[in-house]
Amino acid sequence: MNSELLSQLRNIVGDENLLVDSDERLVYECDGYVVEKQVPDLVIFPTTAEQIEQIVKVCNEHRVPFVPRGAGTSLAGGTLTVGGGVMICLTRMKRILEVNLRDRYAVVEPGLVNVHLTNHLKGSGYHYAPDPSSQGACTIGGNVATNSGGPHTLKYGVTVNHILAAEVVLPSGERVQFGSPCEDTPGYDLTGLFVGSEGTFGIVTKVWVRLSRDPVAFRTMLGVFDTVRSATEAISAIIGAGIVPAALEMMDNGIIEALEAAFHFGFPLDAGAVLLIEVDGLEVAVDGEAKRIVDLCKGAGAREARMANSPEERALLWKCRKQAFGAIGRLSPSYCTQDGVVPRTKLPEILDFIIATSEKYQIRIVNVFHAGDGNIHPILLFDERDHEQTQRVIQAGDAILSKCIELGGSVTGEHGIGVEKISFMCPPAEGETCGHGGHSAPSEPRHYLFTRTDVEVMGNIRDVFNPTGLCSPSKLLPTAGGCGMEHIEKAKPGRRAAM
Repeated sequence: MNSELLSQLRNIVGDENLLVDSDERLVYECDGYVVEKQVPDLVIFPTTAEQIEQIVKVCNEHRVPFVPRGAGTSLAGGTLTVGGGVMICLTRMKRILEVNLRDRYAVVEPGLVNVHLTNHLKGSGYHYAPDPSSQGACTIGGNVATNSGGPHTLKYGVTVNHILAAEVVLPSGERVQFGSPCEDTPGYDLTGLFVGSEGTFGIVTKVWVRLSRDPVAFRTMLGVFDTVRSATEAISAIIGAGIVPAALEMMDNGIIEALEAAFHFGFPLDAGAVLLIEVDGLEVAVDGEAKRIVDLCKGAGAREARMANSPEERALLWKCRKQAFGAIGRLSPSYCTQDGVVPRTKLPEILDFIIATSEKYQIRIVNVFHAGDGNIHPILLFDERDHEQTQRVIQAGDAILSKCIELGGSVTGEHGIGVEKISFMCPPAEGETCGHGGHSAPSEPRHYLFTRTDVEVMGNIRDVFNPTGLCSPSKLLPTAGGCGMEHIEKAKPGRRAAM
């Protein structure tokens, strides 16, 4: 540990906001992506934007990498301290600074848990629309970093559609503001550019979020299907009919089994899949939409389509969906959640492929996902203590993501690229391999999202904000010298001093 660096950081935040002992730092070795791990050299908890400015400047002075982290719910290794470095944990910056209902915005700190804003706004007639499944734990700053979605973003849009402005400490230590509470700020949309940059453009310290009016009425339905394919056919029928539900979620038999064991809602354990569907809007409109959806589900083969008959029943249905990932612990000691996207019409094809992949790699895969916008979340169940099994999980996940690209989709809808998916960004140069993390190169042909030229242009943009590469290194974009995740960016020698 660099004693001078430690002394300077201690002077900024005090001993109570530093984790130095190895057993305490171990807690931060990974986020929700458990396949790759790296214990940070130091974990620091700033409580003000001024402290973050000072921390970043000290890291630059010592040429030590630094990575921002919120609640650690990232599922792509977005908060991994690749190669070591300082982890800047923002969870103690969790205040709601302002709520302005007349102008329809709120100002919050990055460590605020998403659902805490929801609860704070209850009864006001307004809400913050993005509601990730990890809403009870994830932070607004983390949502901004990955441009996260959630069940209700089918109708209301993802995080970037609800961020008016952001105060940011750039990788140089300078604090700036992108955007403003006013609509349609002239000039380049730097707010839109920053949202989804996965910590590679800087550290958010304050966020202006757009507030939306609460719908007057809801209708929440559960469709029960014998097969996954009939459920996906119902999804296509609903969207094809011109109906845009507020949410349209699918859960397969594996998830049903886990949820029923956890919550005893009454899900039929022999069902192949269920659809959770919600419409909202004016009272005069929602009944008609709900009836049409029930008819479409039955037309696609639903053996049952039931309506939530009370606010309590609706809340329980959503509790089951939001806590689906937590219930997975009943099925397996470890799991890896993928985040591919395909056109809605390709859902039957990708789900058939997932079943075939499960059989090929002898890995159990269950599914819960945002079916309305084609954002799939296959959950691969395994035991991370078994190295050979972990390798099969990586291979199976890679095969699924590659298939998503082949079908005209993407490798992420809301989790981000992080360290997990860098190898899908562009093909390697001639003579290079494109391995995954420290693992071997793929054994099967792989599809890629971008050309090398595309990624080079994106890298040029990143370098404008982050020229030294010290801020969130080896995330989102491939490093120089290849498309694999080599983790340490050798193109910038002398970047990191010994800790």
